[in-house]
Amino acid sequence: MPGNQVSKTEFKAKALEYFRQVEASGEHLIVTDHGRPTLEVRPFRSLDRDPLQVLAGTVVRYEDPTEPIDVEWGAGQ
Repeated sequence: MPGNQVSKTEFKAKALEYFRQVEASGEHLIVTDHGRPTLEVRPFRSLDRDPLQVLAGTVVRYEDPTEPIDVEWGAGQ
């Protein structure tokens, strides 16, 4: 796969060969139309992840959650 780019015409003629190369190498392939990138063929990667990995870094820690905050937010108006 020279340069990881191939024209639609060439891709159509050798699609199975390109699929096998992408699967074996793990690299993506860009399919072009008149020199412009139009499609990307890449190996499938499952989105199944450990829920704790998904949440990592998203929790904010409050030292004293009962302490009043300095923000007016209009409750009770």
